[in-house]
Amino acid sequence: MNLASIDKPNAVCGAFFIVVGAIFAAQSLAVDLGSWLRIGPGGMPLILSLLLVLLGVGILIQATRSEGESVGVIAWRGMVFILLAPILFGLLVRGAGFVAAVFVTSLVASFASFKMTPLYALVLAALLTIFSTVVFSYGLGLPFERFGPWLRF
Repeated sequence: MNLASIDKPNAVCGAFFIVVGAIFAAQSLAVDLGSWLRIGPGGMPLILSLLLVLLGVGILIQATRSEGESVGVIAWRGMVFILLAPILFGLLVRGAGFVAAVFVTSLVASFASFKMTPLYALVLAALLTIFSTVVFSYGLGLPFERFGPWLRF
């Protein structure tokens, strides 16, 4: 096996999964694991952590078997808009309410794509807001304000 033929991005990803899974598995051992019939609060995190480690091992093995593609240009626009969206949601949801927070979040996130037009983004944000409000507020009855104090006159 030649180090130049290793798929480096996938190898790094696999190693990252292994390390993160091992850290969480070690942390879950400090909590009661329970038994097979009655799983404790540390049992499920341990199982999921071990699955993450196994996934990482599989990715790492696959990375050694094939040569990967070079990493292209980083999509900075997409990263900025996608990372900004949940931050805006967190900042808006208490003051403006759920409806406004979902609308602004989906509007901002939609501009991560170069293909998105302003009209299509507004339609998408409106439809996603209606769907989210119907499902989470009316369907599931989650206790949040639809319109917060910033929008009350």
